[in-house]
Amino acid sequence: MPIQCPRILVAGTNSGVGKTSVTLAVVSALRRRGLKVQTFKVGPDYLDPTYLSEASGLPCYNLDGWMTGKEYVADLFAEKSDNADIAVIEGVMGLFDGSDPVTGEGSSAEIAAWLKAPVLLVINAHGMARSVAALVKGYASFDPHLNIAGIIANHSGSPRHGAWLADSLAGFGQPRLVASIPRGALPELPSRHLGLVSADCRILNETVLESLATALEANGSVGDILEIAGSAGEISGSARQRRTSLEAEQVRLGIARDAAFHFYYPDNLESLAAAGCELVNFTPLTDNRLPDHLDGLYIGGGYPEEHAEQLSANVSMLEDVRLFAASGKPVYAECGGLMYLCRGIESLGGKRFELAGLLPWWTKMLPRRKSLGYAEVTLTRDSLFGSRGDRFRGHEFHYSELLEHAGGNADWQTAYLVSHRRSPRAVAEGFQRGRILASYVHTHFASKPDAVAHFVAVCRNGARKVK
Repeated sequence: MPIQCPRILVAGTNSGVGKTSVTLAVVSALRRRGLKVQTFKVGPDYLDPTYLSEASGLPCYNLDGWMTGKEYVADLFAEKSDNADIAVIEGVMGLFDGSDPVTGEGSSAEIAAWLKAPVLLVINAHGMARSVAALVKGYASFDPHLNIAGIIANHSGSPRHGAWLADSLAGFGQPRLVASIPRGALPELPSRHLGLVSADCRILNETVLESLATALEANGSVGDILEIAGSAGEISGSARQRRTSLEAEQVRLGIARDAAFHFYYPDNLESLAAAGCELVNFTPLTDNRLPDHLDGLYIGGGYPEEHAEQLSANVSMLEDVRLFAASGKPVYAECGGLMYLCRGIESLGGKRFELAGLLPWWTKMLPRRKSLGYAEVTLTRDSLFGSRGDRFRGHEFHYSELLEHAGGNADWQTAYLVSHRRSPRAVAEGFQRGRILASYVHTHFASKPDAVAHFVAVCRNGARKVK
């Protein structure tokens, strides 16, 4: 079916130009006009979507060309923007940066081309005048499949500076300036080692959102942005609505959801629900026990290192997780979830906090990032998500590592061979024992949809063991 929802993609010339703040300002200004705004985020990031969700009042969905492919991106966009007045997509890194230095794979440009989304290009205009035309001309002519339709000059100076930038762009036939936002006009967003802190209503409250909207409206034209969004070309996609399968008995899947564990792709969870899972949230931070009658556990990523003391002190929950794993029911953990299943976390200061103790190793926090990038997984043995030889895609982003010397590996085996986009060496990973599987890889189920059905079938089959 044709997709006609007005849409824009907000991209940056590079990381650090303020595109997240600008995107939030655009969303807030559009909502101020009474519009229903559906947001999306290019790439695998979990943090920016929390801000976009708070700003729009709706879940934000990731659009990732490398992990999920063109058809899935178009269908997801069609499904989620079907009832929206306008869709706003935040880009990743610089407009043309992605998983490959030569092709556009995994980039914002790829998503903009697939969705025929006009691009608002955010630049850092500090100290720039006539040069803005040269910069924009390079970006606008680099890929003929893109429509860079408007420029937002962030970190600009006086109103006269903004007028110079507008005149320079117009004088050289470049896309129009839709906003010139002075330095300091946008409220600063808090950050930590993974980038932005996950948003909630305390960080991104109504006062902050109003300030963002006001800054854009005072220094730009929301009318121009709406006009640009309305010029988006028609594309095809299947706006299918996911419906829970009623063909088989439902299974109850426990989902760890709190300040320590909240990195989940919403469409991953929706896929599990559609395949027959009743998703039952619990909090390892404060719940004394797991919910009753669970058939499986999914412990996602997040910030367990920030809450290690509280997690460690909740001994009744840790014991319940151990007993659940011992029952033979499936337990799947990603990144922060892997850390939770380990013997414990060693902080940067060397203090240790004991955790579930299922995996025989400690995790140690590092002052610098250990891993960042896309990952392709090949199963080296039958597992929770498929059979030996199956492949799926995801990404890694963590500041911790396993201290494998701190205890034997007992009967644990690796089930993954992980190939990273920026490394020629494949790594044996995906730690498995019986029906426990833990990995640093954040998996996107759309890269292998059969994996969801396989996982749900394992949950449904009780304590049958994975070979």
